[in-house]
Amino acid sequence: MSASKIDPVTEEEKARWPKEPLVDLENPFVDVRGRIQPLLDEAMKSAVWIESAAGSVRANHYHKTDWHYCYVVSGEMEYFHRKTGSEDEPEKVVARTGDMVFTPPMVDHAMHFTKDTVFLTLSRNPRDQETYEADVERVEVISTEGLISWKPGDND
Repeated sequence: MSASKIDPVTEEEKARWPKEPLVDLENPFVDVRGRIQPLLDEAMKSAVWIESAAGSVRANHYHKTDWHYCYVVSGEMEYFHRKTGSEDEPEKVVARTGDMVFTPPMVDHAMHFTKDTVFLTLSRNPRDQETYEADVERVEVISTEGLISWKPGDND
């Protein structure tokens, strides 16, 4: 899928987005069989399982049209965010096991993993590399000095 095939963001879609990064989840349904935790009732094109080592950084970018919900399966991350183009220091939110954060388009964001962490990312756009790269712009939200990080070309 090329950049020209990425759906434009609509006002109706924006109206459904959470107002804060840390998402209030619905109460789970619990019975003798166990628990069902509702996460997301939204049209999406990607679900990705991501494992991150303690001391690593992910993101340090923004998306032009993509949004994503990140549900922490286990571990902990410091999630940093600010409006794209802002010179303000990014706000930090700590997300732990069972928490979910939301990132809309045009929000600089970075994740610093303070523990080995597994999270599920549910996204608006497909996650194939061509579509992903057409929609992402890398910025330095937080410094990666002394941390485990990656950028395109590091594996070449």
